Amino acid sequence: MKSILVGAAAIAALLSTAACDSDGKADGASGTPSATAPSASAPAGADGKGAAGTTGTTDTTTNEDTTTNEGSGDDTGEVDPGNGTKYADCEAAGLNTDVRLYDDAGEVPRRFMLTVTNKSRTPCVLNEAPILRLQAGNDAPIVETLGEPDSEPLVVEGDGTAYAGLYVFGGDEGGEAQYDQSDRFTATLVAGGGTELSGTLIFDLPDGLDSVSVDDAARINGWAGTEGLAMRPITQLG
Repeated sequence: MKSILVGAAAIAALLSTAACDSDGKADGASGTPSATAPSASAPAGADGKGAAGTTGTTDTTTNEDTTTNEGSGDDTGEVDPGNGTKYADCEAAGLNTDVRLYDDAGEVPRRFMLTVTNKSRTPCVLNEAPILRLQAGNDAPIVETLGEPDSEPLVVEGDGTAYAGLYVFGGDEGGEAQYDQSDRFTATLVAGGGTELSGTLIFDLPDGLDSVSVDDAARINGWAGTEGLAMRPITQLG
């Protein structure tokens, strides 16, 4: 009987040890997948999606917004040139000149129409009236303007033309009087700020005229966008 009891106790001890080992292994087996499963699914989880997705969207949006802002700026890319428009002042080198006699054949040449044509496709601006001299040299007197020149800048479109009326002579050429003669007219342009620009415009006389009489009655009418506006006041002189 004693031997049976000792054997039973030994069997019980063995069963208890086996149970403990079995539980430990079960816990270890179930714990390992439990620890590794979240790591394996992390790329598809909220943290992975939020970090990658949000960063990409923000960068793309920022780039698009920056491009839009730059494109909505000043479409000319120019700083205000100071003449009240977005276009630069016309330069002498960028203009072609021409002169037309406005008096009838046989009359004393007194009235002329000066024209300038923009050689560029880009508009430019003429201000006030040209600084005109009837004789050669910077020491020659400047022709007075007829009234106050228009203070509004005149935009000359690409390949466009602007006009200025000129009256050169108020005498009658009678008797023994001697008058100054001119074989061309010269002019410089005025900047938007009122200063004289560099470069000289040369207006050769129309065909058939070698020279014309000039005197201090000469007047220049400022730049105009049409022939009528330029010449109407000039035709009323004399």
